[in-house]
Formats: sequence, C-alpha cells, structure tokens
Amino acid sequence: MDIIFIRDLRIDTVIGIYDWERSIRQTIRLDLEMATDIARAAASDRIEDTLNYKAVAKRVIAFVEQSEFQLVETLAERIAELVRSEFPVPWLRLTVNKGGAVRGAQGVGVIIERGNRG
Repeated sequence: MDIIFIRDLRIDTVIGIYDWERSIRQTIRLDLEMATDIARAAASDRIEDTLNYKAVAKRVIAFVEQSEFQLVETLAERIAELVRSEFPVPWLRLTVNKGGAVRGAQGVGVIIERGNRG
C-alpha cells in the first residue's frame, strides 16, 4: 500500500475548553497520511485514478473551519471519520497539533490511526 500525505495544513477554528478559547479562533496544524494504491494513477497519469489530495484538503478545511469542538481528540476523530467515509481511504494516520496550548512547547495534540493499512 502506498501513502499520500498532507503536511502542516493550517486551519483556523474554535477549539478548547476555556471560555476565552470559545470566543476566538485558533490555528491548528494537521498532518495526514492516507493509504492508497497509486499504481493505476502512475500508469494513466490521470487525476481521476488517484486519491486527490487537494479535494481531501479542501473538504477537511471546510469541516474544521466550521467546527467548534472542545477537545482535539474529538476533532481528530471526526476528521478521520470524514476522510474515511468520503474518500477511498482504508487507513489513515492523523496528527492534530494545537500550538501554544502549553507554555514552552512548540505544540501539543494527538496522533491517531484508523482503519487497516492493507
């Protein structure tokens, strides 16, 4: 199985448990690795034969911008469900990084894997 990835996708959203966090938008950073088979696309050189990472990114951006979750865990789970249900992705690894959440740390967040790598 091959992997198509998106690195350091930055999206502004409402995220957090504190009142002050609920009244502002914060930038989260996503890394997404998605299992796929690129053989057909490599042979045809046609976008229709591959997992279109631009379409995935646009859909994730639209979803996250509209979301208002309290926990990064919930956000990560919902993004994973969205990608796996709307795109031909049998397995993914997702990192959700909420920079600035802990003083002195470059970032904090979660890494989840869902599905079967194949």
